[in-house]
Amino acid sequence: MPLPPFTAVAANLPETVPFVGPEALVRRSGIAIRARIGANESGFGPSPKALAAIRESAEMSWAYPDPENHDLRTALAARLGISAEEVAIGEGADGLMGLVVRLFISSGDRVVTSLGAYPTFNYHVAGYGGQIELVPYQGVSEDLSGLLSAVRRIGARMVYIANPDNPMGSFWPAAHIEDFIAALPDTCLLLLDEAYGELAPQGSLPAIDTNRGNVLRLRSFSKAYGLAGLRVGYAIGHRQIIGAFNRVRNHFGVNRLAQAAALASLADDQHLLWICDRIAASRQRIANISRANNLEALPSATNFVTLDCGRDGAYALRVLEELGRLGVFVRKPMAPGLDRHIRISAAPEAEMAILEETLPLALKAAYGAS
Repeated sequence: MPLPPFTAVAANLPETVPFVGPEALVRRSGIAIRARIGANESGFGPSPKALAAIRESAEMSWAYPDPENHDLRTALAARLGISAEEVAIGEGADGLMGLVVRLFISSGDRVVTSLGAYPTFNYHVAGYGGQIELVPYQGVSEDLSGLLSAVRRIGARMVYIANPDNPMGSFWPAAHIEDFIAALPDTCLLLLDEAYGELAPQGSLPAIDTNRGNVLRLRSFSKAYGLAGLRVGYAIGHRQIIGAFNRVRNHFGVNRLAQAAALASLADDQHLLWICDRIAASRQRIANISRANNLEALPSATNFVTLDCGRDGAYALRVLEELGRLGVFVRKPMAPGLDRHIRISAAPEAEMAILEETLPLALKAAYGAS
């Protein structure tokens, strides 16, 4: 039976999911996950105030959420020292990325990003027919000068940078990002992903300037605030750019529980500080386990640590697979130059103890298979 035709763009796209989730791995292998330390979630959990807000809001689950996200936007604006008209709420940074691409990228438009950077951005660009120019990393950091050169060379409409970076955990000081912004053509939008911003060293995030019309910053409640499962994030930018989200967004996309939990999280700075301390301690624990196994742990400004497995990408993939057979879920970069690494999320001590137990076994098995 014939089917209605897809659009020209959709007809040529693969049916894919940017990430293979741990649930899919369990379904495929039948191996239960003992340590879920691959998705950069926060196993330390959300604020008790957020949990209380979720429980209270659950009784109103029959009612649609506020489509204007008024209370959360107002609270974020007050915290950031900007207007509520300069904040947009969305279904995590991923959902906001899709809306930004929809607003600015048409079929054939050119977009610049780093080879090996966050793949969901590329997924959205491809979904709207954009053409991606990939710039290799400079060591373990995004190459700011290379990205800027590519933007100028191809007349890009958009450039994506994550600071701090995923998947390598590196960061550029604020001054470097500010220099990049100053040199960027006005016709090119910088999508600055700051999902790990709360965990970064002081001086990593540029001061917020919503007068700059071609800079849009994305932040998330998924990492330091521990609300990845509720899908809530926000964008910061010029009020005309922020207002344009209302042209394309799902107005009921951020559910009632997510709005309440995010709002309560903002009111619990004590828990945020506690989480940041726990993550810092866990990063050090991962580094210690790495050194005990003769692996190099890269410096991290995020809630994960990237480990250099010391050989090639095929070997690092075997290490990842062997950890999976032992019930330990981790991920790895796949781009050439980065693929010799694996990436491990900060987590409570129970998961760290499992990592300490299983990593030497996985390394031994991977080495024996090489």
